[in-house]
Amino acid sequence: MNEDLSNVLKFSDEVAAARASGAPIVALESAFFSHGLPRPINLEVARSVLNIIRSHGVTPAIIAVIEGEIHIGLTDAELVEITTRENMLKSSSRDLAIAIAFGKSAATTISASIHLAAMAGIKFFVTSGLDGTRRNSSDTFDESADFTALSTLDITVVCGGVKSIIDIEASLANLKSLDIDIIGYQTDKFPGFYLTHSDFAVEKQAESASEIASVIKNRNVQKTKSSALIVANPVKNQMDRTLHDSILSSALALAEKDAITGKALAAHLLEHFHTSSNGESLRLDIEIIKSNASLASEIAKI
Repeated sequence: MNEDLSNVLKFSDEVAAARASGAPIVALESAFFSHGLPRPINLEVARSVLNIIRSHGVTPAIIAVIEGEIHIGLTDAELVEITTRENMLKSSSRDLAIAIAFGKSAATTISASIHLAAMAGIKFFVTSGLDGTRRNSSDTFDESADFTALSTLDITVVCGGVKSIIDIEASLANLKSLDIDIIGYQTDKFPGFYLTHSDFAVEKQAESASEIASVIKNRNVQKTKSSALIVANPVKNQMDRTLHDSILSSALALAEKDAITGKALAAHLLEHFHTSSNGESLRLDIEIIKSNASLASEIAKI
């Protein structure tokens, strides 16, 4: 990748060296570490995930906006800043221009991160779980910006499915309508994020990273890469299903009682999992991102 983007994107030394040599790079969102995990464990987890990617011989690139500058890859000092700074905003793709224009610092969500990764020529991205079509969307028309971005970008995204708080059936239907392809990694069931599988099938499966790499190669040859490829990697040590369903049910009941809808509903459901699972949701958040980082790295280096 020789395109000069230095006036738009600020590459860390590590990422710049990888770009110059053509070495594999895996991008990550910063919002998961800044807003998705509690302090101070968020910094510890971020460093651990970066080291997992490096252990595969792949360069990690956490993406963030710092004082109006787009960073592709962070120094450790910058990583400390985004995981500890009190006024760190959270930016989706639609917020980027405002954050940059006003010199703000913002952790980037999936939609913003994959947009910027694609600008930088990075073809692989790892996250924990996708946002998607939210519950009661037929009434609220509430859909994540993630799907819009995924429908327009040539990038491979390794994730644990869509988050448990999301309407999985509606999300799968919308992914299909947007021509966003899904491969189940060693599974024929779409992962349920905190659960190893949901009740919904995945039409295509791959048993190895090399098989997924072959699919990516053929997407390039056949010119079918106008949208993203999602690799759905199921969690191995799932939350007890009875506990999961109980927490989700009680969270939905509370939301109905308090008339919580739309974007606020997703935040409410996620917070309820964190406060009601006795640490299980945090354990799984960490397990999922580490497993996905490892798989994404295996694919990227082939």
